[in-house]
Amino acid sequence: MSRNTAKKPHQPASVTVKGRNMRFRTIGFLLVAALAIWFIAANTGSVTIRLWVPTVTLPLWCVLTVTLLVGVLLGLFIARRRAARD
Repeated sequence: MSRNTAKKPHQPASVTVKGRNMRFRTIGFLLVAALAIWFIAANTGSVTIRLWVPTVTLPLWCVLTVTLLVGVLLGLFIARRRAARD
């Protein structure tokens, strides 16, 4: 008796939501994004930031949003470099 031992491509873990397959990675990303937006919206006070020489007063939500965007861009840049290296 012979077996078909051909490897099947790895399928990412998924769950069906409203008739559509969603990967757990996508659900995790949406959850983290929702928590980040909630955290940013909850912090509305003003903060003073010293940038080497100038001192700037900004709303905290603005600082958190810029920090989040810089972090996402750096993460995408590093992921792209890693994928190109492999």
